[in-house]
Amino acid sequence: MADRKQLKLGAFMRPISIHTGAWRYPGAWPDANFNFGHIKRLAQTLERGKFDAFFMADHLAVLNMPVQALKRSHTVTSFEPFTLLSALAGATEHIGLVATASTTYDAPYHIARRFASLDHISGGRAGWNIVTTANPDSALNFNLDEHVDYATRYRRAREFYDVVTGLWDSFADDAFIRDVESGIYFDPEKMHVLDHKGEQLSVRGPLNIARPVQGWPVIVQAGASEPGRQLAAETAEVVFAASHTLADGKSFYADVKGRMEKLGRARDELKILPGAFVVVGDTLEEARATRERLDSLVHPDSGLASLSIALGTDATHFDLDAPLPDIPDTNASKTGRANTIALAKREGLTVRQLAQRLGGYSGLQFVGTPQTIADEMEQWLVEEGSDGFNIMFPYLPGGLDDFVDKVIPELQRRGIFRTEYEGKTLRENLGLKRPANRFFPG
Repeated sequence: MADRKQLKLGAFMRPISIHTGAWRYPGAWPDANFNFGHIKRLAQTLERGKFDAFFMADHLAVLNMPVQALKRSHTVTSFEPFTLLSALAGATEHIGLVATASTTYDAPYHIARRFASLDHISGGRAGWNIVTTANPDSALNFNLDEHVDYATRYRRAREFYDVVTGLWDSFADDAFIRDVESGIYFDPEKMHVLDHKGEQLSVRGPLNIARPVQGWPVIVQAGASEPGRQLAAETAEVVFAASHTLADGKSFYADVKGRMEKLGRARDELKILPGAFVVVGDTLEEARATRERLDSLVHPDSGLASLSIALGTDATHFDLDAPLPDIPDTNASKTGRANTIALAKREGLTVRQLAQRLGGYSGLQFVGTPQTIADEMEQWLVEEGSDGFNIMFPYLPGGLDDFVDKVIPELQRRGIFRTEYEGKTLRENLGLKRPANRFFPG
């Protein structure tokens, strides 16, 4: 097994399921998004399946959609990530705990402090998903009248990363002596004051928390635009990619890893994990029937709202039975907009069909038996379309149970997925090195 390339698997929980119809599926937990007992059980099932990480996305505003669609969304209420993941740290032992935190609508000191705390509480299992926040309504919750423009968000994100990682390096690993006899608690010579003054940020430091267990929590990034790819090549250790086909995956993989090499980074210092919606059946027909039934639970209001969010423009006035019209450029996510337009053109979808697809899930999907799903995942791994996947489950708990009980054993049988965790920290399990302290390299 050690001689074969190994899949890395995250679970994209959002915090539960991305599919709009998931909470309505027969046997699903309708309240799972805001029921800690349920979420704890799901995290423990993922750990039983030897998943690398529980990945929790976050929103800083109620989704910007009409109330007729909003009232159907199961993500209107969800836990604040750090509170939830800190609680899950005490209910698990091995699985990584990755949270989204915005560089646009938060302060570097807050982010550095929270992730350092989570890393210590979990024994070295924290990961930070760096986002610039696409939802324009978020600005209204942070004393702003309009969303920060796209270019400014990415410039701030790059500087923000430097500040946060600099704060994590405030203390040498051996700074805290705690010598009871002498009364010396820490060595001040091993404390660094960052004193950062940049284009957008001014942060003195030092951080008032010891260096994280992993040195730095694992850096995760999800942007696929030109600035996003460059940011990933410069900073990320895991990329939550949005490749829709193997050809797309191979192109993205080669591009980002090639950029890394030009920057002097080794290719294996970053794991590319596309999001994959997985529906398991004992037969292909059964799996397809599950997907069809799930999609049938998406209300048209939800579909059009999801389409409007993806395009960054109101789609409710479009002719539903016509092709997608020309879409003006907006301040929303460039990648989401481009992928949606490409999907409509590639498959010749009407606005109605496109809305139905987006209301469920329109990205990469593996729908089949444990064997066919393993076949596709192995192909992506071998042909360098990815280093693994961020799995999205169709409904909970059944969709997750099916994956852990049926697909994981098949991947293990093929020798492309672990049977035991490699180490105690998220970095060790992902095969990532512990970063040196830039201020105390010795």
